[in-house]
Amino acid sequence: MKSVINKKISRHLADSNQDVEDVLTIEEPLEIRVKYHTQHGIHRIMSLAVTMRTPGEDEFLARGFLFTESIIASQSDIVQVDQLEDNIILVTLQDRIQFDAQKLQRNFYTTSSCGVCGKASIESIHSDTIYLPWSSKFTINKAHLYKLPERLRQQQAQFSQTGGIHACALIDSSGNIVLVKEDVGRHNAMDKLIGANEKYPIADCMVLVSGRASFELVQKASKAGIPLMAAIGAPSSLAVQLAEEQGMGLVGFLRNNSFNLYTGQDRII
Repeated sequence: MKSVINKKISRHLADSNQDVEDVLTIEEPLEIRVKYHTQHGIHRIMSLAVTMRTPGEDEFLARGFLFTESIIASQSDIVQVDQLEDNIILVTLQDRIQFDAQKLQRNFYTTSSCGVCGKASIESIHSDTIYLPWSSKFTINKAHLYKLPERLRQQQAQFSQTGGIHACALIDSSGNIVLVKEDVGRHNAMDKLIGANEKYPIADCMVLVSGRASFELVQKASKAGIPLMAAIGAPSSLAVQLAEEQGMGLVGFLRNNSFNLYTGQDRII
């Protein structure tokens, strides 16, 4: 599926106007459906969520979403993932999975900018973390951190075309980029990154996000056991609080050979 589209626009300069062709990031809804086994031995399908995302790698997005929302505990809880239509995906769960549809009456509608907007209550935004980041021994030299923003930009294929897409990257302890995922929604990029991994915890890598460090991004990363997050932008107060509670290192304003370290002093050498 295409992730970008060309659009003819009028570009206005100080002394002239130009008709040019611009490249835009595609944003379309993805409906995530779940097929599950009821207590009465019946297979049912439930429309679980609609998220605005950049098309492509929808399977990773769905897998990551179900894990970070505590619907599955590991990727082995999924039998298969089927793309029914361009914007509809069906995830079939193992029969042994206890899936309580009534408990999920939170309307999982999300937008590209916020993945917790559809939560039914404040309490529901807190989810149990299976793999606590504090148990990881991961460290990284600060000299490697300084180089990460430029390395990420070099691997952001869609950002270089559109300038309007978020990225999340897994980084090893030597500062090498292991994996990059992009999406118009920062929470979707994180879900794609986490969903692309078959095993958890992801304890031997850190994550770099191209924008700010929100509560939800810290929540999703900590749930996968990621020990350190670095953000090009600022963290929120709740993001810092959660990172501290989970034993995750949190770096903000990573740019121009400087950064702020909010939690996890022992993660940075």
